[in-house]
Amino acid sequence: MSDQDDKQHRAILRKIARRVMLERGLQPDFSAQALDELSRITGPAQAADKSNRDLRNLLWCSIDNDDSRDLDQLTVAQALPGGATRILVAIADVDALVKKGSALDEHAHRNTTSVYTAGEIFPMLPERLSTDLTSLNQDGDRLANVIEFTVGADGTTGASDVYRAAVRNRAKLAYNAVAAWLEGTGPMPEAIGKVPGLDANLRLQDAAAQKLKTIRHTHGALNLETIEARPVFAAEVLTDLTVDTMNRAKDIIQDFMIAANGVTARFLASKNVASIRRIVRTPKRWERIVDIAAEKNVTLPATPDARALEAFLVKAREEDPLRFPDLSLSVIKLLGPGEYVVEHPGGISPGHFGLAVKDYTHSTAPNRRYPDLVTLRLVKAALGAGGTPYGNDELEALAAHCTEEEDAAKKVERQVEKSAAALLLESRVGEVFDGIVTGAADKGTWVRIFRPPVEGRLMDPRGDLDVGHTIRVRLVDTDVDRGYIDFKQA
Repeated sequence: MSDQDDKQHRAILRKIARRVMLERGLQPDFSAQALDELSRITGPAQAADKSNRDLRNLLWCSIDNDDSRDLDQLTVAQALPGGATRILVAIADVDALVKKGSALDEHAHRNTTSVYTAGEIFPMLPERLSTDLTSLNQDGDRLANVIEFTVGADGTTGASDVYRAAVRNRAKLAYNAVAAWLEGTGPMPEAIGKVPGLDANLRLQDAAAQKLKTIRHTHGALNLETIEARPVFAAEVLTDLTVDTMNRAKDIIQDFMIAANGVTARFLASKNVASIRRIVRTPKRWERIVDIAAEKNVTLPATPDARALEAFLVKAREEDPLRFPDLSLSVIKLLGPGEYVVEHPGGISPGHFGLAVKDYTHSTAPNRRYPDLVTLRLVKAALGAGGTPYGNDELEALAAHCTEEEDAAKKVERQVEKSAAALLLESRVGEVFDGIVTGAADKGTWVRIFRPPVEGRLMDPRGDLDVGHTIRVRLVDTDVDRGYIDFKQA
């Protein structure tokens, strides 16, 4: 690679990302028709009638990644007698500006999701919408669907409601800074201090989220942890890959969104409305999960049991935190992928094995995921804001299509992530790294080095290597375009 190329890492990854998008059948650019529709949208949606509640006075805030600008949800908590808490989750009313069958909707339907790569973000909707006019931005009045539920002192969810409202984001917050403050390792973010009462409200949200988390895992929700590496750039130069880990602030959003998705699913069922559910089926390869546990001297039942699996995972994390992400990845692969299916009135979907919930849809990110936009339209129709937007056959086709295109999007993200890793390491050929074996089979042996957190193939492996073995390896080759990284034992 030339010296000039050395300074253009982002451009190299952008080129790869756009190529792989097309190879996977996804559209990297918006059509002229979609952009023409966009040019005729003059501002955020306004309420067409007085049926919306006015909740702009509440202490709404958003918590997301440091660099996120497409804000789909806001949260706020209200203390109730007896140690209970009412949680309100506001979801951006994207449908108010992106109508079914429009050119903007057609692009969103084609890709079904925003695709996040180190080279370029390919938003499901144009940024003028997703980061501005349909985003729940700080100090902006926006229309939203509100999902309300109570969290009891014991963590159980109680009464719930779904309705339309006007909301106003009081503070745009970031996960890491909020988590450091909640965990006592950092100062209170300045944006929190500027809003009287927001600090106490966030601590109330945190307490409720921790109760929800505890009871979910008691019921068998799986406590999994994988290595998620985020690229770090200095201008156009890729300088590092950092591990993205869970924290208290992420728990707030994760647990509130899981609860909100359950409320939404049950609301639609109560209205006899067919809906798209997000499921992870009972694992077909449970016997292999049993074998993995047996290798660690843990006996699992012969039939799938989420609670027993969760107990094994908790024990494994405590005993070997270094290898736990790789154990988690193995379990995730054996559980099988998530998918979208239609639940018709009176029907019962398989549920989500990994989350230990039966009623689950995707409803909380309509700027970023098309199934959520579909669900938003179904909810609005059930609230009396229009006729049924989708027939049963159309929903069945959408569920299959969204499952397929989500898989394509993930493959794009993984491919560019591999290329970024190869790009980061290409100047370090010949160096020796400490690592761990992550895969050992006839088709190849794979190693993840610890710093940076990058996986590659082990060429000509020696000895009786197996998953979990620590190893020292020498980097022998990289291929940025294909995302290949090759190691040999040192």
